[in-house]
Amino acid sequence: MTRRSPLVGVCLLLLAALYSEASADGLVNEDVKRTVDLSTHLAKITTEIALSNQGRSAVNSFILAVESGLAPHLAYIGASVKGDEEDDGTLGLQQTTMPGQSGEFYKVQLTSSLAAGAQLKVKVEMTFSHVLKPFPSHITQAERQLVVFQGNHYLYSPYPTRSQTTRVRLASKTVESYTKLGNPNKNDEIIEYGPFRDVSPFSEDTMKIHYENNTPFLTISSITRTIEVSHWGNIAVEETVDLRHTGAVLKGAFSRYDYQRQSDSGISSVKSFKTILPASAQDVYYRDEIGNISTSHLQVLDDSVEVEVRPRFPLFGGWKTHYIIGYNLPSYEYLYTLGDQYALKMRLVDHVYDDQVIDSMTVKIILPEGARNIHVDTPYKIDRMPNQLHYTYLDTFGRPVLVATKNNLVEQHIQDVVVHYNFNKILMLQEPLLVVGAFYILFFTVIIYVRLDFAITKDPAAEVRMKVASITEQVLTLVNKRLGLYRHMDEVVNRYKQSRDTGALNSGRKSLEADHRTLTNEISSLQARLKAEGSDLADKVGEVQKLDGQVKELVCRSCLEAERLVAGKVKKEAYIESDKTLAGKRQELISRIDSLLDAL
Repeated sequence: MTRRSPLVGVCLLLLAALYSEASADGLVNEDVKRTVDLSTHLAKITTEIALSNQGRSAVNSFILAVESGLAPHLAYIGASVKGDEEDDGTLGLQQTTMPGQSGEFYKVQLTSSLAAGAQLKVKVEMTFSHVLKPFPSHITQAERQLVVFQGNHYLYSPYPTRSQTTRVRLASKTVESYTKLGNPNKNDEIIEYGPFRDVSPFSEDTMKIHYENNTPFLTISSITRTIEVSHWGNIAVEETVDLRHTGAVLKGAFSRYDYQRQSDSGISSVKSFKTILPASAQDVYYRDEIGNISTSHLQVLDDSVEVEVRPRFPLFGGWKTHYIIGYNLPSYEYLYTLGDQYALKMRLVDHVYDDQVIDSMTVKIILPEGARNIHVDTPYKIDRMPNQLHYTYLDTFGRPVLVATKNNLVEQHIQDVVVHYNFNKILMLQEPLLVVGAFYILFFTVIIYVRLDFAITKDPAAEVRMKVASITEQVLTLVNKRLGLYRHMDEVVNRYKQSRDTGALNSGRKSLEADHRTLTNEISSLQARLKAEGSDLADKVGEVQKLDGQVKELVCRSCLEAERLVAGKVKKEAYIESDKTLAGKRQELISRIDSLLDAL
C-alpha cells in the first residue's frame, strides 16, 4: 500500500490537470434546456443554460464545447445573455483548445464579471449542415425521403450539469426509430428526453433518430458574388450559383406524366424557391447558359424584392443546376462619403432561399479605378485572397478587386461587410476627358486624311477630273449670275412702264450689255479651258452660250415692246399678247439651259 500510494497520487494529479480549466473557475450548469430542430435539412440546436458560479472568485468567461462528431459540420455558433423578456446582448466568441479533450471549444467573453454565487442565463445557438443523412440513400420518384440524425443526448460541456431536458422537433410524425434513453415522450413530431440529473462534464451518449423529412435538401455547392461599385450612382451585383439537391438520390427513370398527375410524386423534389433581394433592387435578371429563364416571377414588397426562382426542371436527389442572377442598386443607399473617404456597406451574401447552405462562397468587390488605402471590416472571419485588377470601358490602369472566400455558410451569415477606401474626386473627370480626347483625335485624323494626299505616284486622270470639276463649278456660278441679269432687267422694264423714265431704261440697258458681255467672255474662257482638258462638257457649255444668246435677244425685244407701249404705238391688248408670247419662249429656253446645267 505504501508503494502504490505515490502512483495513485500522481494519477489523481493528472486527472485534476485535465479538468483544471473547467473546474478551477467553479462554473456549474444548474439547468439546461436544449431544443434540437430537425424540421429542415439543417440541425439547429438552441440551448438555454442557467450558469452558476460556485467558485470563490468572479469569472469573466466560460467555455462552450462541440462534440467531435458534429464539430466538422458546425456552420454557426453564437451566444447571448438571456434577460427576462429578450436577449440582452450578443457575446464575443473566440476559438480555443482544451488539452486531452476531443471536439471544438469556444471561449465566451462576458460583458460583465459573474460574481461568486451568482447565476447567469445564457442562450447558445448552433447550426450544423450536412448532418442529416438520407437512409436509404437512393429512392424512387414515388417514395418518401427518410433521414438519420446522430447526436448527443446530453449537453457536451466542460462543466457538470445539475438538470437537463432535450426537446427534438422533427419534420413529420413518421418516425422509423429513435433512441429511448430515459424513457422519452413522443407526441406527433416532438420527442422529449429527460430530465437528466447530475450529468458529468464531457458526457456523451449517442442519440439516433430515423424519420421522414421531405423538406428541400438544397445546397449551394459554390457561389461567386460580384459587387461592382460606380461613383456615377450605381452598384451592380451579380451572383453565379451552382445548386444541387443533396437528398436521397433518385433511383430509376423520371416520369413527367406521374410528376404532374400525382401531387405526392417526387414529394422531396424542388420545383422552385424564393430569393430575397434588397428593397431598392432594380433591373433584375435571371438566366443560365441557354438564356433568360422566363418561368421566374418578381414581386416588389415594401421592405424587399422577392424573386421566385424556378429552374428549367425540378431538382431531385443528386440533380444540380447552374444559373446567374443579377440586379442594380442605387449607390446612395450603400455608399457613404466624407471628403475623399468612402465606406461601402453591403451584405456579404444574399438570402438565396430559406435555410440556405453554402459550401463555398467567393466574393469579389470591384472598386472604382483609383481607389487606395483599402480596408475591410467583416462581421466574421473570412479568407482574403490577393487583390486583383479588373478592366472595363475607359479604364487605364485597372480597377482594384477585393477577393474573399468562406466555406459552410448559413442564414446567420447574412450580415454587412464594410469596405473603407480613399478616392480623389478629380479622377471622376478621367473617363469624360478620355471620351473627349478620343473624339478629338478621330476628327483630327479625318481632317488630315481628307486634306492631304498620301498617294505615292500622281494620277493624271484624277487630276484632270478634279480640274474639270472645278471649272464646271465656276461655269455654273457664272451662268446663274447671267440669268440674274435678265431678272433685274425685267424689274427695270416694269418700273419704266410705270414711271415712263426713258433715262432709267437706257441706263439699265447699258448696264445689262456691259455685265452680260463680261460674264459671257468669262464663260467662253472657261469653255476653252474645258476643251483644252479634252472634256466633252465644253460642247454643252457652247450650247448653253447659244441658248443664252437667244434669251438675251428675247429680253431686248421685251424692252422694245415696252417702249412702243409707252409711246402709244401699240395697243395694250396687243402688247399683253406679245409679252406673253415672248415670256413663254424665254421660259422654254431657260428650261433647256437648266437641263444642260444639270448634265454638267
